[in-house]
Amino acid sequence: MQARRTRKKLATRQRISDAATRLFVERGFDNVTVDEIADAADVGRMTVFNHFPRKEDMLFDLDDEGREDVRDALRTRPDDVAPIEALRLFAHRAFQEQRPYTRFLEGGGKFWDTIESSDTLKARARAIRDELVQVVAEALSEGAARNGWDPDARLAAGLLLATWTTALIQAHMSFRESHDVKKANAAFLKIVDQGTLGLRAAMAGTPYA
Repeated sequence: MQARRTRKKLATRQRISDAATRLFVERGFDNVTVDEIADAADVGRMTVFNHFPRKEDMLFDLDDEGREDVRDALRTRPDDVAPIEALRLFAHRAFQEQRPYTRFLEGGGKFWDTIESSDTLKARARAIRDELVQVVAEALSEGAARNGWDPDARLAAGLLLATWTTALIQAHMSFRESHDVKKANAAFLKIVDQGTLGLRAAMAGTPYA
């Protein structure tokens, strides 16, 4: 019974996100109301807010899954694999397995255009990146038994997210031009690998490299 309720809840969340994303892409984020999203998803207004406290989070619905996967990559790494290397391997694994937040799809360019056309969505995207920096920094420092505000961990996390952000932008540009998933994946992972080399050098002498 509990499993059924969980599946139903996840299905409702996905339906809301799908309806919101479609409307945002078609009409622009700022031109769509929560009531319109609720109608499109065939749920009540309060149900929408029960799943998504912020309107903009309906577009970034995979954020929580990505954060948890990053935490798991650090928590479950073998003792002989450095944290920075564990995150590089995680990036490769996520793209190889085509996890939802790594997929390049036809029409994906419209998704990014929707973000670029809204100050609210751009601000939320920046906030998500900053929050992920904090998640990575805390997970790194926890694994090294250091204080959560360890400057080495925060520097490593900031450099890592700068690398991944650059890689993601480049990958989406590649996909827009070629419509080739393999090329887009390769573009992302090439920059991740290059950035990891610099990150190792920057973090030499710390527990993270």
